[in-house]
Amino acid sequence: MTTTAVNRRSTQRGWASVGAIGALVVALAAGATTDAQAAGTLPPPNAQALRASISGLPNAQLTSAVVLVDGKDGRWSGTSGSGELATGRPVAADGRFRIGSISKVFTATVVLQLAAEQRVDLDGTIQQYLPGTLPASYPPITVRQLLNHTSGLPTGGNLGEDDGSARWFVDHEDESWTPQQVVAEAGSHPMQFQPGTAQQYNGLNYFLAGLLIEQVTGRSYTQEVNARILRPLGLHNTSVPAADDARLPRPTAHAYLTVTRPDGSTDQADVTEQSPWPWAEGGMISSAPDLDHFLSALLRGRLLPPAQQAELYSVPDVPNFKNRNCDIGPTTGRACFSTGLMRFSPSDGVVLWGKTGSRPGYTSGIFATRDATRELVYSLTPTSRNGASFAAQYGIASAAFDLAGH
Repeated sequence: MTTTAVNRRSTQRGWASVGAIGALVVALAAGATTDAQAAGTLPPPNAQALRASISGLPNAQLTSAVVLVDGKDGRWSGTSGSGELATGRPVAADGRFRIGSISKVFTATVVLQLAAEQRVDLDGTIQQYLPGTLPASYPPITVRQLLNHTSGLPTGGNLGEDDGSARWFVDHEDESWTPQQVVAEAGSHPMQFQPGTAQQYNGLNYFLAGLLIEQVTGRSYTQEVNARILRPLGLHNTSVPAADDARLPRPTAHAYLTVTRPDGSTDQADVTEQSPWPWAEGGMISSAPDLDHFLSALLRGRLLPPAQQAELYSVPDVPNFKNRNCDIGPTTGRACFSTGLMRFSPSDGVVLWGKTGSRPGYTSGIFATRDATRELVYSLTPTSRNGASFAAQYGIASAAFDLAGH
């Protein structure tokens, strides 16, 4: 394992603009930073605890880990495990990985910027912006309801007849579906509930948000993300790969899935190269330093005007619908997603904001206090298609936010 020592200097950022959520939410329930602590009373990053949280890799569950903790009290960066099992190559702390549903935060930010420019009305309906895309039988669904997962849209069926196994993914890792195919397939199913009456985390919402961006701007989703976020922030290791580009340039670590053979034995299949078809919902690539910079800029209001910034912290007061990730603490049974982020409220007065992401072989997360005095970015390479375990994520979160001390 390699680490860099805690830097006591305050790090400054320049101006510019369903994964494994449940596991980390449960982890944060064990303790978290209060609003007062978010204002600056957290102790400096505990290097010893952070090193311990990612020690012992590779093992049967995880082949590598990259962790970055940043904020007013300093910066800590550490890696563990192997970046490539065949060669034993070390893990690159600034290498790229697949960020899965953290892509949704980029997508929501672009839509909110368009709202600030009065090119998108958050209370306008997606049927107005994308006529004929959804079945005529569906009720009106607002843009805001897409972004905060209160649309009630169906979660979709089973594209490619995926059985959820590692073996299926290894055999089909190059297959892809267009956003239009994803939306059309989901449209063959009934609504889950009336829009605005409940919240259910649903990737379909963000496929539609990506199509909305393209319809309103007349440019591709990739062009808009590049122009509005990546280039202004200088995020050179972050990208929206083309649908047919399965490569992962200079990966921080190769991704492996444990595959069971017909005779019951197992093997490690390299799935680093895979289709990025989840697109605006979950297809982006980034690095720990880039995500740290992006999260800092977003939370500090450098990407959005005040009215749209407020949307990041506006969680609808509706019931949670079949989404166990929100069932925790005093808000159990109620919504926990805002417009692009997730609110963690494991007990009264405790609030953190963040997002997790997962693609086969990769589990990642970004979390922070609202004022960005402490930020966490991590990337793990789990060998299970179900993603990284509760224990792995809990140890990192506990060390990053000093949970054991509360």
